[in-house]
Amino acid sequence: MTEEDVKLKFITPAIEQAGWDKMSQISMEYQITDGRINLINNVAKRDKVGIKKADYVLSYQLNLPLAIVEAKDDSYSIRHGLEQAKMYAQMLDAPFAYSSNGSGFIEFDFLSGSQRELALNEFPTPDELWQRFLEYKHFSSSAFKIIQEPYFYDQGAKKPRYYQQVAINRAIEAVANGKKRLMLVMATGTGKTYVAFQIIHRLYRASAKKKILFLADRNILVNQSETGDFKPFGNKMTKIKDKLLDSSYEIYLSLYQQLVDEDGNEPFREFSPDFFDLIIIDECHRGSAKEDSQWRKILDYFKSATHIGLTATPKEDNEISNSSYFGEPIYTYSLKQGINDGFLAPFKVIRVGIDVDLMEYRPPEGMLDDYGNEIPDKIYNIKDYDRNLVLTNRTKLVASRVSEFLKSTDRMAKTIVFCVDIEHAQRMCEALRNENSDLVRQNPNYIAQITGDVPNVNAMVERFSRPDEAYPVIAVTSKLLTTGVDCKTCKVIAIDSCINSITEFKQIIGRGTRLREDFGKTHFTILDFRGVSRLFADPKFDGEPIREDDLPAKENFTEEKPPKPKEDKEKSGERKIVINGTEVKILDELEQIYDQNGSLIASDFKDFSRQNILAKFKSLENFITSWDAQSKKQAIINELKDHGVLLDELKINPEFANLDEFDLICHIAYNKPPRTRKERADGVKKRDFLSKYSDKARVVLLKLIDKYADNGISDLENINVLKNDPFRDMGGMLEIVNEFFGGKEKYFEAIKELEKEIYAA
Repeated sequence: MTEEDVKLKFITPAIEQAGWDKMSQISMEYQITDGRINLINNVAKRDKVGIKKADYVLSYQLNLPLAIVEAKDDSYSIRHGLEQAKMYAQMLDAPFAYSSNGSGFIEFDFLSGSQRELALNEFPTPDELWQRFLEYKHFSSSAFKIIQEPYFYDQGAKKPRYYQQVAINRAIEAVANGKKRLMLVMATGTGKTYVAFQIIHRLYRASAKKKILFLADRNILVNQSETGDFKPFGNKMTKIKDKLLDSSYEIYLSLYQQLVDEDGNEPFREFSPDFFDLIIIDECHRGSAKEDSQWRKILDYFKSATHIGLTATPKEDNEISNSSYFGEPIYTYSLKQGINDGFLAPFKVIRVGIDVDLMEYRPPEGMLDDYGNEIPDKIYNIKDYDRNLVLTNRTKLVASRVSEFLKSTDRMAKTIVFCVDIEHAQRMCEALRNENSDLVRQNPNYIAQITGDVPNVNAMVERFSRPDEAYPVIAVTSKLLTTGVDCKTCKVIAIDSCINSITEFKQIIGRGTRLREDFGKTHFTILDFRGVSRLFADPKFDGEPIREDDLPAKENFTEEKPPKPKEDKEKSGERKIVINGTEVKILDELEQIYDQNGSLIASDFKDFSRQNILAKFKSLENFITSWDAQSKKQAIINELKDHGVLLDELKINPEFANLDEFDLICHIAYNKPPRTRKERADGVKKRDFLSKYSDKARVVLLKLIDKYADNGISDLENINVLKNDPFRDMGGMLEIVNEFFGGKEKYFEAIKELEKEIYAA
């Protein structure tokens, strides 16, 4: 029987007979991920085959999954789907996993670590699994009420993705159990504000928290929340303005600057210390955990409240420790996970090597700068450029390369250029306008300086962020756009500023990670002019929070800590050295893509596949041993796909179109001369292999060999191919299997023998 037959005739009836409601508690073909978008030869293509779907997700109530059930056809053992079920259960935080081939169930209990076999009529009831879950958790009656509070739903409202559901449920459970400080770490673009909304909604509706403060440090973060995810709160919600506090609301959105300022004013003290019972701090890495920060004055005053920190980049350094304040993250969803699941945009990196960056710069003795001052005789390197020393032609070269990239791809692609400081951003704007004068003439806002000194800068940020607004196209900034700005259609990030902070680097990368396929945003490109992409190689980039003072300095691509604003050279009167006329040029470029393992690798797809094959199978012998040992070769092909080896995409190349997967792998990874499928098929026909079978069986096997020559190994391993031409005229699948071969077991033995012959030489 096929897997669908097994589900229809055995598994679904067994689950329903155990009392699971098919309308409200059983979700079949439950899609967990969207499938990674792969960048292949500069074309983005979603891997729909790689989409993770659970056969059954069983929930006691909506968004509280209890069990995953994986079904297999009856040619597999009852245990065959268990590891897959366990993987999906761990992704969804479900405490039970089951595998079945229709003969019964294998249960894995994550709560006890035990495993057992069940008959079909022994599948647990919803109440049984729910009670086992509750007994393990030891919830109090008040906690139980909070846990059961439903999510917010409305007509047309978005549904939580699996990781959002896990983050929300873990936060609710932690608060229900009395935890007062907690942190969620979620990559930029994965919906932290939506998660915050659902947490607030459930706690408020359960009467667990009645006065709630959502705290941020940038106006755009508050505005996006108020008009976006938080909109359903309606008149229960207020945004604190002009430092005026009104105690009649339940949910407050505020900049911390509205509650405390640098002049010593502390409007938050108008409320009693126990006024708020829940405070959610957005982008909490930016100061809420720093003991002497303005944030901490607010948090310490309302210390009786539950504090939930949200961040994409938890910070650990000499001044700030998120984990010491909030505790270890109760849930982490990383950039790598988001890209591999298909919820975030993949990217490529073009690292541009400029001669004065790679070889440093020493001015001729006695050389004068543009102001007529003699330039100190010293060696300048990449950390000096645009901070102490301005090479005007270097700025022009960067602007030219950014413009050249856009002209070769899409000149209307939303682009952010990160500069060293405001003065550098001003010069970069000028250089970019001169490179793109035709489009600037059509619309002066084609290029915009978005820095803190620009009037009405928030309105410009808002226009840049809106997918339906064409202008501005290129936003030139220093720090203002590093965090919080929700620009879903940003396709290009150019970095011309030295960055040694992984926290800041991750925030910058986060400006491009959002997907908007309806606007053509499927991936983005990083143009790296300062060697900043070296930070991808740091094992901590997508890992646990780190102490940033431990980051190693590397070659020329290091940076001293930037001066604080009050020490800005422009404001202090210390003039930068400016040199016109120095010749600069690009020496080399390296193009790389971010792979499934979170590493930057060569963007050539053949090399990309080779590296991923070798990561899985270190040697040819290792690969052949695994290939021979696997009863179904498609399993190895699928396993390689999970490691980023897309053989079907390689076969688009005419050179590889007629190769068997085995030969393609051996050729790509181990430089073995390839044989076509037809050559292998002809070799089998010439040997004496078929003589031991009956005439009718021999005819079937010959036709299967032809099928293999046309389509590959998958047709051999799929018994359903016997339902189609040319086998339909021979009596169909049942007659062929039972009468020609003597049953299913002997048929599969014949197929296994045939595969051995195909790969014998």
